[in-house]
Amino acid sequence: MPHIAIDNNEPGIRGLMTQRPDTAAPLSQLAETLLRSPMSLPPGERELIAAYASHVNSTPFCSGSHGAFAAAQLEEGPKVVDAVLANPDTAPITPRLRALLRIAAEVCGPVQSLRADIVAAARATGADDAQIHDTVLIAAAFCMYNRYVTCLDTALPDDPGYFGDAAKWIVAQGYVAEI
Repeated sequence: MPHIAIDNNEPGIRGLMTQRPDTAAPLSQLAETLLRSPMSLPPGERELIAAYASHVNSTPFCSGSHGAFAAAQLEEGPKVVDAVLANPDTAPITPRLRALLRIAAEVCGPVQSLRADIVAAARATGADDAQIHDTVLIAAAFCMYNRYVTCLDTALPDDPGYFGDAAKWIVAQGYVAEI
């Protein structure tokens, strides 16, 4: 049961954003910028970073939704998303993406400077400054989104097809058009 009254039946962040369009607008724009605008990483990889950070933060709504959004944009689809969420060290992903996911996991921990060894490991796989920056920013933003959804104890969707349907919408329309 959510900790605040929500006057709609939308689960997760959708319910909060529908409830508060004033805060939804900048949060949606931030998601659009981080996950869909031209950046150093392809959109599917950025969504996978968001899903993994959400998984590390124990936020099923966000890991489920962004996992579906990643799967819709990655050639390997749900298989690679499931493998990453189970264990990124054994998932069928590039060494560069594996190293970036390690960075994302560290961002989800206590607030501190990234360890030099994980940055060096990412660079050794070909990650550049922009990719490291973008990974840190995506993971940090999802720490905020995850806390928003989890701390207010929002509902998970009842419909097992919810995330797949949402993925079709996000891939076609984006985050800004969603609310």
